[in-house]
Amino acid sequence: MPLLFLFIAVPVIEIYLLIKVGSAIGALPTILLVVVTAIVGTMLLKQQGLATLNRYQQSIMQGKIPAQELVEGLALVFGGALLLTPGFFTDIVGFLCLIPLTRQSIIRWIMKRAKFKTFTAGAGSPHQQNDPPGSGRTIEGDYSVKDDEIKRDQ
Repeated sequence: MPLLFLFIAVPVIEIYLLIKVGSAIGALPTILLVVVTAIVGTMLLKQQGLATLNRYQQSIMQGKIPAQELVEGLALVFGGALLLTPGFFTDIVGFLCLIPLTRQSIIRWIMKRAKFKTFTAGAGSPHQQNDPPGSGRTIEGDYSVKDDEIKRDQ
């Protein structure tokens, strides 16, 4: 139901805003404004995307899990898609996803409301957190150890 509401409400809001802005400043300036916001948004997306990628790589090199960077990357993709969608409402939401301070606030708000299943590993086999160890969930596999003979010979 909420998704259906979004598919109906967002286009209605966009049409309303385009008509209001178009009647206030004219059709051509409205179209130019929509194009300019897409261009500016694309430049901001590139800059923020590269910064997030850089933080991601630094986290990996430090041996940390880059969870924050991955979530921010998803927010950037979502914001970029909204900025490429013609309209003012989607541009506003898209810019909110691209600006670091508002993006992090949105992510914190979503994380507080999201429900996640967590998994832990123990006794050689992963199990769901609320499952007791040895509950019968087993992942089987094979492994092998290979020596690097080239490095040993040199």
